[in-house]
Amino acid sequence: MIQPWLLAVLLVLPKGSTPPGLYYEQTTQSVVGTSPRGAPVRTRVYSTGRRMRLESGETQGGPALVLRLDEDRAFRLDPTAKTASLVDLTRLRAQSQMDVSVAGEALGATEEGAARTTPLEGTKVIAGRTCRGFRIASAQASLEVYVAQVGVGIEAFTDFLEWSGAGQSLGSLLDELRKLPGFPLETRVRAKVNGESVATITTVTKMELGPLTPALFDVPAGFRMVEGPASPEED
Repeated sequence: MIQPWLLAVLLVLPKGSTPPGLYYEQTTQSVVGTSPRGAPVRTRVYSTGRRMRLESGETQGGPALVLRLDEDRAFRLDPTAKTASLVDLTRLRAQSQMDVSVAGEALGATEEGAARTTPLEGTKVIAGRTCRGFRIASAQASLEVYVAQVGVGIEAFTDFLEWSGAGQSLGSLLDELRKLPGFPLETRVRAKVNGESVATITTVTKMELGPLTPALFDVPAGFRMVEGPASPEED
């Protein structure tokens, strides 16, 4: 399965001009049949240029993964233990590319022209913004995407999409997402897995545009460096 931190990047793909900084909060819920599987996963994403910070948990300042593509490094922050551990960026990238490739095949979106988009009727208010809905259908799956005009661009994630392998593995699906007129505030991915109907619902609950503090993408003062996990699976 694709990793939650990567879902945070791939399921919210904006279109328009590039902001100086982007912050958003979202929840991701898995549903098998009609029953939720586990509690919703809450994620906070900070992105500016080739730097990204992903936090999990209920409050800001929680455990974080920081990707510094501008410096070719990544590290995890544990605020409770006040430690920072370097992550093998090569292994992390290989794992993310594998995850995205598996997801692309499962969604039937790897071939050119495999996905088609149709508008949904009506509008929906998400995070205080009125959104239009679209359905993107492929051979094995469908996505319902609700977008709003917020002035955020796909260029904000171009480097991360290329790094993760999404540009190649998601093929026509990514092409269709890029055509949508706005920022996706909610995405519902539905597919069949081992004969069961499985859905992943990602909803943005808050979003802010503007410059971000550089310290968000560095090891905080007072943290000590520790040895990181031996393999991506331990991340």
